[in-house]
Amino acid sequence: MAAPVMQEAEELPIQKLDLSHLVTEDEAPVNDLFSERQMRLLVDSLYASWRGPGEGRPFVAMANVGLFYHLREPALVPDVLLSLDVALPEEPWEKEHRSYFVWECVKPPDVVIEIVSNKEGKELSDKLLDYARIGVAYYVVYEPKKLIGERPLRVFARQGLRYTELDAPWLDQVGLGLTLWEGEYEGMRQVWLRWCDADGNLLLTGQEAAAEKERQLLAERARAEQERQRAELAEQRAAALAAKLAALGIDPEAE
Repeated sequence: MAAPVMQEAEELPIQKLDLSHLVTEDEAPVNDLFSERQMRLLVDSLYASWRGPGEGRPFVAMANVGLFYHLREPALVPDVLLSLDVALPEEPWEKEHRSYFVWECVKPPDVVIEIVSNKEGKELSDKLLDYARIGVAYYVVYEPKKLIGERPLRVFARQGLRYTELDAPWLDQVGLGLTLWEGEYEGMRQVWLRWCDADGNLLLTGQEAAAEKERQLLAERARAEQERQRAELAEQRAAALAAKLAALGIDPEAE
C-alpha cells in the first residue's frame, strides 16, 4: 500500500503583537533646562562624530524614549540610551516603532544614562536593579549637583545579574568613554557629561565639528598663503641678485 502523499502546509500569516495598551508617549515635560540640553549633547555628539562600533555595524541613540522590555510592564524611560547593532526603523509612526521595544530590536540597549535632577528618581536603587535585570550592559548616573551621592559620575558594568561599579569611566564593550567637561553648550556654561575616545578626545557635537572643519580650512589657507609669499619673496631676491650680477657684467649662467 502506497504511503499517503504529505501536502505542504499553507503558510500561516504572522500576526502582530497587540500593543494598544502600551503608552509610548505621555507628553510629560523634561525636568529642567540643563537636563534637556545634557541629553541632546550626548545624542548629538554620537551622530555627529562617532563612526560606530565597527564597519557595517549601526547604532541608535535616543533621549527620553520609552524602553519596553515586557508586554505587561510599563516602560522604563532612560534619559539617554545607546544600542549597538540596531538600526532606526524606516517607518517611525507605527506603534511598534515609536519606542524602544526589546523584542523588536532583539536586544536591550548597551548603555543607559540617567541625569539626576532631584532626589526622587531612585537612580541608585530601583532603576539600577531594573536595568541590570533586563540586561543593559552599562548603567551611568550623572548628578552634577551631588544630590544622592558624593561623586558626580558613576559608571556600572553588568556582571551576571548585577552591576559592579567601575573605577574608570571606560565602556570597553562599546569602545567609548565618558568624561566631565566644563564649557558652553547652546548658550549655557556648565560642567557637562561628554563622550570621549580612548585617548580622552571629546566626541564633537555637530556645531563643534563644523567649527573645527572651518578652523582647519582656514589654517590650510593660511599655510598656503605663507608658502606663496615665501616663494614670491625668494623669486624677488633671485631677480634682485641677478640684476646686481648683470650690472657687474657677470652672467651667473655662464660656465
